[in-house]
Amino acid sequence: MKLLFLLAVAPGAVLLWYICKKDTIEKEPPTLLAKLFGFGGLTIVSAALIELALCYVAGAVLGDGVLYTVVENFLIIAIAEEAGKYLVMKKLTWNHPAFNYTFDAVVYAVVASLGFATFENILYVLMNGVGTAILRAVLSVPGHAIFGVFMGCHYGLARSAHEWGDSRTENRELFRAMLVPVLLHGFYDFCLTMDSGVFLVIYFVFEIIVTITAFKTVKRLSNEDRML
Repeated sequence: MKLLFLLAVAPGAVLLWYICKKDTIEKEPPTLLAKLFGFGGLTIVSAALIELALCYVAGAVLGDGVLYTVVENFLIIAIAEEAGKYLVMKKLTWNHPAFNYTFDAVVYAVVASLGFATFENILYVLMNGVGTAILRAVLSVPGHAIFGVFMGCHYGLARSAHEWGDSRTENRELFRAMLVPVLLHGFYDFCLTMDSGVFLVIYFVFEIIVTITAFKTVKRLSNEDRML
């Protein structure tokens, strides 16, 4: 049991260390990061309830087909999970005095996302064992972190626009902070849910591209970090 727990927690811990290491100018308060991680993790409850209810309704209306798969992955699961992380991040950080550098937004989004991914991972691994731990360590947990990178990228642009009094750009970037992770998350799940060799190949190509893009984005934003 202890081994499984460690295997479940390890991927999130490694990625958490990596993203915090990239925050080179001014480290974020540990208490704030703990809240983001913890409350981000607790959104697995709200996401599960929303997904169960809406998937049941969608299944009753649409039946079992490609349209249902699209609705399930893009409009239900992706929105339920990314909205939870986004709302936790927005509530805890938007007016926080520590939010004073552009890269802070990436740290906040990734930490909230890793909270969700780690809590979810613990449940899956304890129920399904070592094989699940290895598979999710390579795919699911990094996936949530990657969605967080893009959420944080746009969230930081929104906060910067807010400082300049540019409400139009602020609202546009806040919308993108939700939209981009939802689209990435939905496509990620859709490819796997289709249970097809073609979509599996598409998934792995997508995974490679988005992972490389995310790491390059983190490196660039870390190097260009500046005060809001």
